[in-house]
Amino acid sequence: MARLHPDREHMPTQSFHATTVLAVRKEGQVAMGADGQVTMGDTIVKTAARKVRTLKDGRFLAGFAGAVADAFTLFETLEAKLEQFPSNLTRACVEMAKDWRTDRALRRLDALLVVADAEHLFLIGGDGNVIEPDDEVVAIGSGGAYALAAARALRAHSSLSASEVVRASLAIAGEICVYSNEEITVLDLGS
Repeated sequence: MARLHPDREHMPTQSFHATTVLAVRKEGQVAMGADGQVTMGDTIVKTAARKVRTLKDGRFLAGFAGAVADAFTLFETLEAKLEQFPSNLTRACVEMAKDWRTDRALRRLDALLVVADAEHLFLIGGDGNVIEPDDEVVAIGSGGAYALAAARALRAHSSLSASEVVRASLAIAGEICVYSNEEITVLDLGS
């Protein structure tokens, strides 16, 4: 069933609840992962989607929550900014967020991105926000709050690696959030 979104100039959109994406930095390692469930309305339409990927020869990690076609457009936009600013993820993310907020076509896209390199984690939104979390943990999507809580606790109170924290936290979110599952993909950057 289509619904109208007031900020999208009366464009019909579907309600997508389909994601938990989590990124963690711990002891020089960065890991990002996501569940695999894609849901449209109250129906699961895919269980093993890949919502995280490496960019630019594995130097960057990116994950999305939202409409899939929109996310791929945003990945392409981010890759273009990384070409323009190859060693400056911060600048690439800020420039992408500016374009996303101001470009007539991009501002209609419905997604959030998490982006990471060896030094930074960012949450990027279409409203122009580029947020770098204080505690080196960021999560988005329907199960994001559950994964974030689990990751903060595991990162602070266990000897698990960044990848292990991501996998365990996503499993916890998958047990709680009806829009997430335990088909987990985890990617990492070494120290």
